Amino acid sequence: MLSKISSKFHGWAKGWWVIVFVILDGFFVVTMSFIGALMKSGTGLEQPLDLMILATPDKLFAMLERYGDSTRMFYRGVELTVDIVYPIVYMLAFGLLISWLFQRGFASTSKMQKLNVLPVGAWFFDLLENISIVILISAYPAQPVAIAWLTFTFTSIKWLFAGASILMIVFGLVKALLNGFKKQM
Repeated sequence: MLSKISSKFHGWAKGWWVIVFVILDGFFVVTMSFIGALMKSGTGLEQPLDLMILATPDKLFAMLERYGDSTRMFYRGVELTVDIVYPIVYMLAFGLLISWLFQRGFASTSKMQKLNVLPVGAWFFDLLENISIVILISAYPAQPVAIAWLTFTFTSIKWLFAGASILMIVFGLVKALLNGFKKQM
């Protein structure tokens, strides 16, 4: 299945698709920053749960309490709408960009070409993280520790995949630069 996704990404990695999805990703980064600012203005808190790397259940429950009812409901709505679409956009932006750069940095037969699927891992664990956050918010004031530990795990794994994807973009950019951005055969 991942090989099929990798092939699709390579097939879709046309310059204009890459540009469209990178611009869409930038739009969502700005949108999510605005949403974070809205949450902060209501609570004085720094960030939503899905940006908290290595947050233990105690910290997650403390943040949920500090959000207050209106911020929790606002955040739940964001998780069920905008934060379902955004991971799809960044998965495609990163996957297509890695594909496009790797097509110019590595031979088409290189096993490196398959690393364009790393953003799929970020998307998958982001989706699981969003579901677990919605469960935590919906269960509040109950504190389901098992769900909080799952949230901790999903968030951590999501950021590992996202970080690895960004590293592949940088690595692909360097390799493509060294090859003069000429498509490799």
